[in-house]
Amino acid sequence: MHFSKAVVKHRISILIVALLLMIPSVLGMVATRINYDMLDYLPSDIDTVIGQNELMDDFGKGAFSFIIVEDMKNKDVAALKEKIETVEHVDTVVWYDSLMDISVPMEMLPESILKEFNTDNATMMAVFFDTATSEDETMDAIREIRSVCGKQCYVSGMSALVTDLKDLCEKEEPIYVGLAVLLALAAMLLLLDSWLVPFVFLASIGMMILINMGSNYFLGEISYITKALSAVLQLAVTMDYSIFLWHSYSEQRVIYDDHNEAMAVAVQQTLTSVIGSSITTVAGFIALCFMTFTMGRDLGIVMAKGVLLGVLGCVTVLPAMILLLDKPLQKTKHKPLLPSMNGFSKGVVHQFVVFLILFAIILVPAYMGYEKTNDEVYYDMGECLPKDMAYVIANHKLGDDFDIASTHMVLVERNTSPKDIRDMISEMEQVDGVKYVLGLESIVGCRIPEIMIPDSILNVMKSDRWELMLINSEYKVASDEVNEQITQLNSILKKYDEGGLLIGEAPCMKDMIETTAHDFQVVNAVSIIAIFIIIALVEKSLILPLILITVIETAIFINLGLPHYLGQSLPFIAPICISTIQLGATVDYAILMTTRYKAERVQGNDKKTAVYVALAASIPSIIVSGMGLFAATFGVALYSEIDIIRSMCMLMARGAVISMICVILILPALLRLCDAPIRATTLDMRKIRKSNKEDSIK
Repeated sequence: MHFSKAVVKHRISILIVALLLMIPSVLGMVATRINYDMLDYLPSDIDTVIGQNELMDDFGKGAFSFIIVEDMKNKDVAALKEKIETVEHVDTVVWYDSLMDISVPMEMLPESILKEFNTDNATMMAVFFDTATSEDETMDAIREIRSVCGKQCYVSGMSALVTDLKDLCEKEEPIYVGLAVLLALAAMLLLLDSWLVPFVFLASIGMMILINMGSNYFLGEISYITKALSAVLQLAVTMDYSIFLWHSYSEQRVIYDDHNEAMAVAVQQTLTSVIGSSITTVAGFIALCFMTFTMGRDLGIVMAKGVLLGVLGCVTVLPAMILLLDKPLQKTKHKPLLPSMNGFSKGVVHQFVVFLILFAIILVPAYMGYEKTNDEVYYDMGECLPKDMAYVIANHKLGDDFDIASTHMVLVERNTSPKDIRDMISEMEQVDGVKYVLGLESIVGCRIPEIMIPDSILNVMKSDRWELMLINSEYKVASDEVNEQITQLNSILKKYDEGGLLIGEAPCMKDMIETTAHDFQVVNAVSIIAIFIIIALVEKSLILPLILITVIETAIFINLGLPHYLGQSLPFIAPICISTIQLGATVDYAILMTTRYKAERVQGNDKKTAVYVALAASIPSIIVSGMGLFAATFGVALYSEIDIIRSMCMLMARGAVISMICVILILPALLRLCDAPIRATTLDMRKIRKSNKEDSIK
């Protein structure tokens, strides 16, 4: 009670400190860099990442783009190229006039190269930047190039993708928070017993969200997914804690004449229950930190921190605000709009066999759909963007006009003999889907001797250690065909140069596919084991954790199985994160009901009555919690044009409702069915005698 009494005594000081913390929090949030490049989160020890670093360190080149120019005369293209070269952080622009004066006929180029870089009405130039793909300077350069080029030009490449993604995120993110707040407010106004308290909740939670976002400054940077989702998720999963405090305070307000004393007791009770409730949620987010694809760690740390701050705010800032506004809060109380659940609960408990059969029928197809959905995810981040975005249009142009769907880069050690390189190029060009391999050897030995090649081109293609080649492919990034192609190209490369490196978007995506497939299994296992242990310790039982996790995992199977049956493809990160978030955030519903069921059994009620009372008492809290999570995420899912954000929010919203339904309908049936083994394996239930005859539910 010392802590709770201190909170009540120092309530004004707590509010002053909280308000003062808003200043550094806003500054920290503004100063935190946002990373829009998913490939940055790959492990640093894989060849593709090592190769990207070598390209930057040895060549001074990071990002790479193709620019398509339509309906422009050669002299105008040459003038445009000169303008692009003046853009800050553009290292090199390679076009026809990089090799020879535009007065020399293009037919002097090898026919294969001429044909691949020119069509009847379009030509293509390659642009190298001296900054990495997703650095702010690169994105600024992309915007300036688009401004210089005008409507006749299209800029492709990962840097163009992250630029468009950043611009769209910055436009949409304030709307995400606004929608989450508006719909969560609507849900609380409908489901709580006060017209004013939802606004107090939002003020308290908002402070904790701001502190969480501001403290991200110490992480250096966060991903755009973390930025887009963390505020919405923190609001959704910590709203329950505020509701616990309010309900406890309302109960104590009737018992104690002094509202300060009532709040001290309420804070003490809430602290005990909220800490127990939040542990599973934190465990779910911490499980994401075990991903080798470190974007999971990014989201996991920020959200675990957010939950802990939510708990802290619930037992410090919120009590202070409620005490300050006690009179208007009491005046605006009303009867809860939720009806009594006694009749519904009685029906569910009486018909428990029906729900057991329904559970058995649903489980198999749900699991099959869940497995299929995991196999049908997509990795191409371009698919996350709306079809009218500049990057998407440029990529379609690249495919339609030049039949290029992806570009790989090869780094070959410079001491490799020219003959071996020519033989390697010849073999690579025989690989299915490879249009051509462009390197110095593609030109030398044809019509232009190497001595005639300008230094600017030699500097692009050769460094002290490496020779750079480009491979243009007909296959899309992250497709099965391009992954097989990369495997074959790597095999050929290693035959001629053991230290050679194959890099680029598609090779990185292939590594991402292999990395995240492993991560999915690890994160699932870690979250299930961690939450099993937590429930086992909280409930002092061996079988109850199994039952509770089975119910929530069934809800996860249904939620993640539906996209397969609906013909939807999810972004790869969604199933990994959602399975863990849904388990950690909604298993509390099951713990709430189970704890009450145990208490009823220990007090002497038979299993049927215990399940009925637990269900009737728990449904209002479960509905308020589930609908809070649904409301905070559903609006974002409907609004967002970024598929990865839309998909994750829709899965969270739907998952909250499915978990809620499963806990209300399936868990009571399982508790009633498994009562005997539960009593036998639960520490504080082993002395309960088996009832010879169950009392009737009245």
